[in-house]
Amino acid sequence: MLDTILLSRIQFATNMSFHILFPTITIALCWFLLFFKIRYDQTGDPVWMRAYRFWVKIFALTFALGVVSGITMSFQFGTNWPGFMEKAGNIAGPLLGYEVLTAFFLEATFLGIMLFGIKRVPPKIHTLATAIVALGTTLSAFWILSLDSWMQTPTGFELRDGVVFPTDWVAVIFNPSFPYRFSHMLIASALTASFLVAGISAYRILRGDTKRAPKLTLKVSLTAAMILSPLQLFVGDIHGLNTLEHQPQKIAAMEGVWETEKGAPLLLFAIPDEKERRNHYEISIPNMASFILTHDINGEIKGLNDFAGKHPPVAPVFFAFRVMVGLGMLMIAVAWAARIQLFRKNCLPPWLLKTLVAMSFSGWVATLAGWYVTEIGRQPYLVSGVLTTAEAATDIAPENVAISLAMYIIVYGFLLVAYLHTIFVMARRAIEIEEISEQEQAAFSQKNQEPLHV
Repeated sequence: MLDTILLSRIQFATNMSFHILFPTITIALCWFLLFFKIRYDQTGDPVWMRAYRFWVKIFALTFALGVVSGITMSFQFGTNWPGFMEKAGNIAGPLLGYEVLTAFFLEATFLGIMLFGIKRVPPKIHTLATAIVALGTTLSAFWILSLDSWMQTPTGFELRDGVVFPTDWVAVIFNPSFPYRFSHMLIASALTASFLVAGISAYRILRGDTKRAPKLTLKVSLTAAMILSPLQLFVGDIHGLNTLEHQPQKIAAMEGVWETEKGAPLLLFAIPDEKERRNHYEISIPNMASFILTHDINGEIKGLNDFAGKHPPVAPVFFAFRVMVGLGMLMIAVAWAARIQLFRKNCLPPWLLKTLVAMSFSGWVATLAGWYVTEIGRQPYLVSGVLTTAEAATDIAPENVAISLAMYIIVYGFLLVAYLHTIFVMARRAIEIEEISEQEQAAFSQKNQEPLHV
């Protein structure tokens, strides 16, 4: 029988893994919607509005699931991790409160105008509402990432009888790892949304949709992915330098380095063995890990043996990191290949369209892998150097946690399947919908003094 702490960790990871899927899409998808709306306002071309109307439905569905799954997460601070709020509530509580006050209220207030106000409010007000919702989703990420980063690299506080009290809110919010983690997450969200838009657009084209809207959204999303994917590589690199400085034990687990060494090799593959404290079946590139992490081919990387008893479980961090990096490299290759092909021939071959469909949710996998590296890599601490996971856990019977965990898995599994099914149903129905009405075509032709090219 698993103990309460491990079951609580699995339950929180289950909730977090389900929840993060949806904000990862909505944070950036809303900026795509704003771009579609602005282009419609500028040109009057109804195809931009058609793109907006299709993707705003997916945004609404995704946003709803993100809100619901976020509420269940907050329950667990009290049911599974009472020690967290007892010891760190003076910082965690206000940061979560700021997220609700400045971001969630903003989103909730203007979301109704965005979803239902297209024909009820002036176009500029509707565009403004879309912009405010996009800003709200980004602000929400700002506060959540600030709290998570503070848990990774806590600053701006003092301990009184084991309880955390803030002494400098600027230092708390803009803690050492926050800028890198926040930018890394925003780009991850943008890439997730880009590949989702590209994948669903490619799916519609493969199913025989000859309208302009899916071709237009395919072009926009591939352009975004082509720019953002190498940018993510750069931001990931400087984020790694920051992690090496503040959390060297996490870097040691990511790289599978057991002994402190200079000129450490980059392990392309290995099976870490924590019991024997070594790796099996290593395939490596000499000196490359030191070069990437320190920008010095002979740079020193501290080994896991220097952090005995205070380093994270190695295997999950090691493999999750390789999944994230591998998918990131694949995204760069596919985004550039598809966008260049689209630029040269104004269409994509079926195999490339099918590849994009297969990668529709690749951003989810990469984000989850990165999140596991971040969160498992912080263990055994809940707040690095301040509060261990064991100290924060509840002492209720493991059977109770096991029952709620089973219920979460069943409900979340059902919701995830339903969500994916609904998106593809919406894509197939969009193929049958008339893209541009006669009134829209007439309005566009009158405005531009020329017939609309469809």
